[in-house]
Amino acid sequence: MPAERLFIAIPLPVPLRNQLMGLFDPLRSIVWTRPEQLHLTLRFLGAVDAERFDPIAAALERVRVEPFLLSLSSVGAFPPRGAARIIWVGVGHGHPRLNQLRQQIDDALLATRLPVDVRLFHPHVTLGRVKNDAAPGAAIEFLKRHRDFEGAPFRAEAFHLCASELRPGGAVHTLKREFRL
Repeated sequence: MPAERLFIAIPLPVPLRNQLMGLFDPLRSIVWTRPEQLHLTLRFLGAVDAERFDPIAAALERVRVEPFLLSLSSVGAFPPRGAARIIWVGVGHGHPRLNQLRQQIDDALLATRLPVDVRLFHPHVTLGRVKNDAAPGAAIEFLKRHRDFEGAPFRAEAFHLCASELRPGGAVHTLKREFRL
């Protein structure tokens, strides 16, 4: 079986996804994320061989953090300087359990000998991607208009291990396993 592109994320409740969709402007220069694919990214694993899936899932099963309230707020872009490529909404007043969850996930992955990128954790929900042919600064107005965005708080009670398949029309995400907190 071939490798799958995997990531770990906190799912968002439907009312919050609907609230985020309300931000989407009809800008031709930005490809907005499909509502069912909106999630709070915890860790992108990249291509993972099929034989590594079960050990990873077993390690993630042992992650234990108390459920917690979380809110999304303010929009931004990657990269932080220069032409925007990714438009995102960040975590508002981040809950310490979010960082604890990320740390336990990293520890679980390291125990399986899966290499993890140790860059600074920047929890976010990807709202859209700026097209390659977009005019410079295409996203600036959107970022200005929504900089004070405050999402409804939600209770994080689970995290997902998902596959991401790249297709011509965009990535398609498939839930592989749910882990309750």
